Amino acid sequence: MTFRREQNVWIPESDLEGMSVDTLAVRAGQVRTGELEHSDPIFPTSSFVYGSAAQAAARFGGDEPGNIYSRFTNPTVQAFEGRIAAMEGGERAVATSSGMAAILSTCMALLKSGDHVVCSRGVFGTTNVLFQKYMAKFGVETSFVGLTDLEEWAAAVRPETRMLFIETPSNPLCEVADMAALASLAHANDAVFVVDNCFCTPVLQRPLEHGADIIIHSATKYLDGQGRCVGGVVVGPSKLMDEVYGFLRSAGPTMSPFNAWVFLKGLETLPIRMRAHCDNAVELALWLEQQPAVEEVFYAGLQSHPQHELAKKQQSGFGGVLSFRLKGGRQEAWSFIDATRMISITANLGDVKTTITHPATTTHGRLSPEDKDAAGITENLVRISVGIEAVEDLKTDLARGFQALQNPSNGNV
Repeated sequence: MTFRREQNVWIPESDLEGMSVDTLAVRAGQVRTGELEHSDPIFPTSSFVYGSAAQAAARFGGDEPGNIYSRFTNPTVQAFEGRIAAMEGGERAVATSSGMAAILSTCMALLKSGDHVVCSRGVFGTTNVLFQKYMAKFGVETSFVGLTDLEEWAAAVRPETRMLFIETPSNPLCEVADMAALASLAHANDAVFVVDNCFCTPVLQRPLEHGADIIIHSATKYLDGQGRCVGGVVVGPSKLMDEVYGFLRSAGPTMSPFNAWVFLKGLETLPIRMRAHCDNAVELALWLEQQPAVEEVFYAGLQSHPQHELAKKQQSGFGGVLSFRLKGGRQEAWSFIDATRMISITANLGDVKTTITHPATTTHGRLSPEDKDAAGITENLVRISVGIEAVEDLKTDLARGFQALQNPSNGNV
């Protein structure tokens, strides 16, 4: 027989009632084992053992709480779920294998054939494809509308509408939705209001406080913050999350224990990282507005942004993603991107390293020309996810792009 060390030492749970999101990011969700570890433990196991056949039957039958199989019960994953739920102010979270798996799990759990979704046009390109191509195969129809046009939202709602889905701020044009107004519209029509909070995270924005029913995250982005792992999470009331969890248990789009542990570590520094991202992004956006080769900058932190005041009401910061249109077209955008020598050319965002991409041929490349045009994804649009490097160094690197546009024969293309 084996015995746990320190088995007679009792450590009370942390009392986190009323604590700020900064503290919850570090402390929430952790349950110490008999080893009394200070850091979060990782449980890289596929299954769990029982003291008897009767206990196994009780676990599988739902009569006794506890771990069963890591596809749907793993202590490390549950710690991550508990922490992000606390940070968002939600009752429960369900972690998934990716951000897209989080959206799919939500749709499969809550929608059925004949249902209708109203979705904003300014969403991640793959989200658009998921609704238009794959959910349509199961008889779920989707209408796409302008994120900020409340009349268009109201006109799109039908008796069979069961979900309103948005990103705010949007990808990549940084439009900001009036969440309270859309929540009222959804609830008046017996629909759930789903908000992708990837760009802001709970540090800058808590959609449940503005009427959202469900929050979606690609944990791959800011929640990790260092581009290490892929994952997603859904947050909301227990009643709805029970349905999402049921789909995950059966279909298996599961987060691995290792990835959950990495995300737990990422959450610990999320508040200080988000503030650094915001500080750099604001300064860079102001600098970009002054460049002669730039037609328009899209960032809610700018007073020129049409939803700047709304963003100030809903958000405690403006995030680290911005985009801008260059004078010219695809060739000018590509030349600008290729001239950089420090910033990473990649479509991922939310990393401490600044990244740059051409949305029309990467993140939104699978959209039809008509859908790109409707979403404002033009060929001269460049998106930057601003990292936490020295902002003057970022300006220096981007200046190479502007120089390449002035001297196209320099071999930067």
